[in-house]
Amino acid sequence: YAHLPMILGPDGSRLSKRHGAVSVLTYKEAGYLPEAVLNYIVRLGWSHGDQEIFDIKELIELFDLEQVNESAAAFDPEKSIWVNEQWLKRESEGRLSEALKPFLQADGVDLSQGPPLDALVEIQRDRSRTLLEMADKSLFVYNEPEEYAPRAAKKHLGNEALLVLQSLETELGALAEWTIESTQAVVEAVAERLELKMGKVAQPLRVALTGDSASPGIGQTLVLIGRENALRRINRAIQYMSAKTD
Repeated sequence: YAHLPMILGPDGSRLSKRHGAVSVLTYKEAGYLPEAVLNYIVRLGWSHGDQEIFDIKELIELFDLEQVNESAAAFDPEKSIWVNEQWLKRESEGRLSEALKPFLQADGVDLSQGPPLDALVEIQRDRSRTLLEMADKSLFVYNEPEEYAPRAAKKHLGNEALLVLQSLETELGALAEWTIESTQAVVEAVAERLELKMGKVAQPLRVALTGDSASPGIGQTLVLIGRENALRRINRAIQYMSAKTD
């Protein structure tokens, strides 16, 4: 019989609990896909050319003891999370939706009050490295901001942004079709009409919608939140800014 080489920690010593997570359940709780964990572990001590990503079928077909290294392999946390990131990009929306669901539910999210999970995954998969991170980055879809991040509000919700949000509320409210393309077009049209750079329009809108200055593309953000919720959040930000100027 044979076995793969010993796995060492990033510092070159024998892998142990002091190096961090060593249980597969820990990786599950951290939002790793089982396919990614298996993929990474098999690659510790075995290789097939320069290929890094393998599904189970490929591993079965390609694994050969002749390609097992003799020297010990070092566990690299950054490489393992990179492998998981690649699996998030390649798995189907349906598969990822089912895997993401418990992470959102653990945050108290009512999934019936948001978009189809497949649509959420399609937008967020390229912005996330783990399912846990994807869930965290998606909470804005379900939770209306109770307050605005101080730095984002100071930078993007100044007096000059009031007219921007009022214009957006009017023009977005008049849309016949609520899509990524149509909402994005409105934001661009408002920027052009007010003779402002896109950032001066999109960023106040983003803060109004999410409470902070980071989110997917503005059209994607509007569609994920939905027409009714988006217009309500914009109006709330207008009231907030109006109260500040009184």
